[in-house]
Amino acid sequence: MSIDEDLNTCVGCGLCLPHCPTFRISGEEALSPRGRIAIMRSVESGSIAVDDDVAHFLNTCIQCRGCEPACPSGVPYGRLIEHTKQRLATDPRVANSTVPRWLRLGLGVLPRHRLVLVGSRVLAVARRMHLVPRRLDPGPIPVRNGPALRATSTTPDVWIFTGCVMDAWQRRTHRSTARIVSSLGASFGVSGGACCGALHTHAGLDSRDLAHRTMRSMPGNAPILVNSAGCGAALKDYGHLLDSDEARAFSTRVLDVHEWLAPRVHVLPRPTRRDQVVVQDPCHLRHVQRAHGAVRECLAPFVDLIEIADDGLCCGAGGAYALLQPTMAREARSHKVAAIEAVAGRGTVVASANPGCLQHLMAAGLDVRHPVDIIAATLDSST
Repeated sequence: MSIDEDLNTCVGCGLCLPHCPTFRISGEEALSPRGRIAIMRSVESGSIAVDDDVAHFLNTCIQCRGCEPACPSGVPYGRLIEHTKQRLATDPRVANSTVPRWLRLGLGVLPRHRLVLVGSRVLAVARRMHLVPRRLDPGPIPVRNGPALRATSTTPDVWIFTGCVMDAWQRRTHRSTARIVSSLGASFGVSGGACCGALHTHAGLDSRDLAHRTMRSMPGNAPILVNSAGCGAALKDYGHLLDSDEARAFSTRVLDVHEWLAPRVHVLPRPTRRDQVVVQDPCHLRHVQRAHGAVRECLAPFVDLIEIADDGLCCGAGGAYALLQPTMAREARSHKVAAIEAVAGRGTVVASANPGCLQHLMAAGLDVRHPVDIIAATLDSST
């Protein structure tokens, strides 16, 4: 379908409004999916010019895509906002406000994995010395990240996608993933720090070269396990992004790690005691991949699950969103923290399967862990 046809699928019913975090915060129609689609229509038709106000209304979208499951007309909002962000990122009138120079520089570093690792260590030290401003605080980052994951086979049963920031900030989760995969008798290969381009796509930048590089890093037909919800959503969308048979075949191999683990989890030993864990669904796992049920299937044998009564509203992380729109991001996070504290004590562990959500919520003082880290820890207690 063309962009105009996609835009016209919206009938303006408003069922998306309660599921939009920025509308819930602001109460402004222009900061809702329906309002933003109306603005996109006007921009596409040329009836309004792109200016700072238009850019503000569109750039304040977290791109959580919580509106999509709620839409009875099946509006492809994610595709629409990504198309519009690309347009804004190349429009000289608003390009710098859409993707500031510092963000372009930072995104340009992500495919250079050694620089990402060194820069992350510097950031971790600066954070410990209280040199990082509050609005730029990414949450706890390890100064020492441990050894990189090493493949156990050149013809693996599965690939583990390690990514860029995930490998620099949460390599422990890759080790937990590898341990679980190995304990189930499967061999694995490693993507080796490839950047999937998810953050570039969200910002409106071209990520096709990164997609090609990522595909080359994991050849063959073996399933690809991804433990970052945002990266998984990006890899599953390569067929649409690149519009090639090769990319579509690649995307069919991609699984969130919990999708692969759920039918096998019964084989793992049970823990000697069970703790309570609050489940927080990353938006790109719940609204885009629709794989949040697999997280519960994986955790249920090991912990007592506590659900949040907030219909999966976004925590406000949104990739680089917390840096670009800190006020809105903190407000969204405060709603998420309140929902968590309404059902559990402050010290209760929160499970979240996305690095952005983990870091954003840890910066608020919560004890947040990846589900596979929780499962791997129970394996220690059961031995």
